[in-house]
Amino acid sequence: FVEVGESLEHAVVREVAEEVGICLTDIRYVSSQPWPFPSNLMLGFRASYTSGQIVIQEDELSHADFFDISNLPKIPFKGSIAYDLIAQIAHEQGIIL
Repeated sequence: FVEVGESLEHAVVREVAEEVGICLTDIRYVSSQPWPFPSNLMLGFRASYTSGQIVIQEDELSHADFFDISNLPKIPFKGSIAYDLIAQIAHEQGIIL
């Protein structure tokens, strides 16, 4: 969630650091979509990894990992922000999903 007075970009940096323990830079907004909870909105951003090891905050996430774009696990469904973000990177790398 975005804190009062916080920019969306800062919220991305803070939330990722809190929930998986890694540091990001170069935060770029991509898109948004409704979230299945009332009055919530999902926002999609891209960013560059700068440092840190993945350590998940278990009350927030069950799993987090880094994946090579050419060897992904099952990805989210088409039409989701997560799929669109992965598809952008795959396209940039010349990989067809």
